Amino acid sequence: MTLFNLEKNSYVPYSHKSEVAVVESKNGTWYPGVRIENISFPLTISAIQNALFCCLSEAEYPTTVLIKNPLKQKENLQYWQKQYGFTIADIRECNDIKMASVVRPVDDIPATLQKLLDDALVDESDFPVAALVETDAGFIPGVNIETPDWSRGLCAERIALAKAITYGLTDFKSLHISTRDGEYSSPCGACRQVMIEHVPHHPVHLYHADGSQSRHYTSDLLPYSFQSSSLQNKSK
Repeated sequence: MTLFNLEKNSYVPYSHKSEVAVVESKNGTWYPGVRIENISFPLTISAIQNALFCCLSEAEYPTTVLIKNPLKQKENLQYWQKQYGFTIADIRECNDIKMASVVRPVDDIPATLQKLLDDALVDESDFPVAALVETDAGFIPGVNIETPDWSRGLCAERIALAKAITYGLTDFKSLHISTRDGEYSSPCGACRQVMIEHVPHHPVHLYHADGSQSRHYTSDLLPYSFQSSSLQNKSK
């Protein structure tokens, strides 16, 4: 994947300003991130957060963040650098980078979800969640990642979708979500808002802590939702 192709995967129908970042892990593996906007603007995922969480959700640790114009993103970078202690480099100094594969072959969805729960970073809540988004290419995993500033964390569903979008795998088929605890596995309101934008009529399979399962559709999980078509600056 070239940096040019990566930039094209940004989902920026409202600002029309693409944004990319790439993270190198301790193992020397590269994980990309693109800006993913949402009609509910505060739910927008920056390229930096996306790339960091792509790396962390794969049970790796970031050591370097590559972005365009680091000085212009100083405020956004400060928090994340303090949190993870990475170094910063200008992405324009790199050419082609071989990105890590995030697609997983899955034979047993419930068993895979249960195993993924161990990768969740939940020091704040101690409530791990795992997700798998199904595409034509295979399954892309996500786990919830928390930070001391709870507003900067992301749920498993949003991380799985963000990774898929970053890699250009947007032929979504279904979404699978599992928790280890709680009476009922169910996506939060923020995740439902993001899901309605990217998987509005897709089946959502919930795997509950008591071993039961249920099947829903995103449009039913968030009825009367605010639609992208309501904004005049939405790209046609």
